[in-house]
Amino acid sequence: MLGGIEGRIPRPAPEYGVRVHDRVALATCDAMPDGFEGDRALKTELEAAGARVSYVSWDDPGADWDAFDVVVVRSTFDYPRRRDEFLAWADSLDGRVRNFPDVLRWNSDKRYLADLAGAGLPVVPTIFVSPGDPLPPLHGEVVVKPTVSAGGRDTGRFAPAAHDAARDLLVHIIEGGRVAMIQPYLRAVDERGETALVFVAGQPSHVLRKRAVLAPDEVAPARDDDIGAAEIMYDEDLVRAGEATDAERALAVAIVDAVTERFGASPLYARVDLLAGEDGAPTLLEVELVEPALYLAEAPAAARRLAAAIMAG
Repeated sequence: MLGGIEGRIPRPAPEYGVRVHDRVALATCDAMPDGFEGDRALKTELEAAGARVSYVSWDDPGADWDAFDVVVVRSTFDYPRRRDEFLAWADSLDGRVRNFPDVLRWNSDKRYLADLAGAGLPVVPTIFVSPGDPLPPLHGEVVVKPTVSAGGRDTGRFAPAAHDAARDLLVHIIEGGRVAMIQPYLRAVDERGETALVFVAGQPSHVLRKRAVLAPDEVAPARDDDIGAAEIMYDEDLVRAGEATDAERALAVAIVDAVTERFGASPLYARVDLLAGEDGAPTLLEVELVEPALYLAEAPAAARRLAAAIMAG
């Protein structure tokens, strides 16, 4: 495991003169009133450390957010369909939401990838197509998706023979007033999948291995519900504990450091998803800072680390 810190982590204890966040809301959505199953261990560790923890839907009109010291965004999986409302909610919490609202605003639109590429970090080459833009030519096997999306919604993979279907998806996205993005499909994902490195309070926590999720020449089938995530995201074998190379570790640290420098503070949680580029070197697919699944069960001490970071502020 990354960082060699999978041993027992002491539970946080109050220190004189240091405020401890012991009233914690884990923000969820109406579709998951009891939170995401993968976060149950976090709630258990928070309560073991003396916190009072509640799952609260982010858009619950009756929620008393003033009753909490900190609000941690976790299973707000419906936010892409109502991003402006979601960000207004985060802004309303007077700095108590984690990650911070400016981080959520930046990271909830995948055009942040252009910022990281501009900072000299290796990012999967990406073309953005806004409403009113002409459709660019397509070359090779491509992935098409919206810039505001999660869970594989409206995401497809298309070989050259299926470029008409790719253009249909592009039109569907931009005619709906959204920005689309086009990336090359990197074949390395079929061979070894994605490497996902999870960070807590800016420090490496654990490593995951995620297998390929997109079938050839189709838009990923999605569930017809309020979340609308791709069906494969519910596969229990999709993600498992993994290992990272030195190069992957170094790139993930550089990316989290760049986020920290940009916003003046480390994110409470981050998941850095990497692929091998055409030259075999690691390249960034996404850095997830809004509501990523952290797969805490795949790393025995991860939930306790995150609970300690939440309570410490």
